[in-house]
Amino acid sequence: MDAIYIGIDVSKDRLDVHVRPGDEAFPVARNGAGIDELIARLGAHKPALIAVEATGGFETVVAAGLAGAGLPVAIVNPAQVRAFAQALGKRAKTDPIDAAVIAHFAEATKPQPRPLPDEMTQLLADLVSRRRQIVDMIAAESQRERRIVNKRMLKSIARVKKALEKELADINEQIDDQIRGSSVWMEKEELLKGVPGVGDVTARTLLAELPELGTLDRRAIAALAGLAPWTRQSGQWRGRSMIGGGRASVRTALYMAALSAARYNPPLAAFRQRLLAAGKPKKAALVAVARKLLTIINAMLRDKKKWQPEIA
Repeated sequence: MDAIYIGIDVSKDRLDVHVRPGDEAFPVARNGAGIDELIARLGAHKPALIAVEATGGFETVVAAGLAGAGLPVAIVNPAQVRAFAQALGKRAKTDPIDAAVIAHFAEATKPQPRPLPDEMTQLLADLVSRRRQIVDMIAAESQRERRIVNKRMLKSIARVKKALEKELADINEQIDDQIRGSSVWMEKEELLKGVPGVGDVTARTLLAELPELGTLDRRAIAALAGLAPWTRQSGQWRGRSMIGGGRASVRTALYMAALSAARYNPPLAAFRQRLLAAGKPKKAALVAVARKLLTIINAMLRDKKKWQPEIA
């Protein structure tokens, strides 16, 4: 019997479902009753995999409901699905067509189902994401402040910055409460912050947005963070290896930590100097430091061991 793959296109009010192989397709409402109906109908198929396209957060409740019912669920990247559709020559785009493409994508690529973050981890991730948004807004207001000379406008910017800074302090306090509310997170945060170069922001970003840390091997965790280099070559031509994909916020946090570690973490600073001496470009050397830093802290959390310079 052929393995069953199911694609679900998620919109605000409804879910379009396609079962592959075959042409079974149906919509359900994106609400409690609709998800109950979906679980009942898909459970009867005993699918090998259900692929749900990431859609700005609308997919979370759907994936959680399916996973809670013991069904294998993977949340897939919409950009990858669209590229797959273009490779198949499917230019038309409707919700039922998208569901069929997602099912075909799942069958062809077989993405690995991953457990969804629990409620506490999801809340921490939301708080960290909101903190990042507020920091970006403060930076944007500061940029405007440098270009404006009108006193009224400057006063307006000052008021907005003051309100944003107050909100930032409140978000930081909520994040502190979340961390202190879990002995496991407190232990992990303490281990992470023991590494020279890793501060509060990096530690909390990793806890919230890379919960797989300590459970995967070094290659898999580097790929999730978008720090795994991929080769570019064709025939005799050899391009420079590049990084990309993965979780951008995690990659950014690790890159900023690498900037600090390259100065204040002796083993990693020496590692960077060796790369520079070997002719590596400065940015490539920093990316290598970020990847090595991730490998080290992944092993630390796996083994529950504190930072040890001699091992690093």
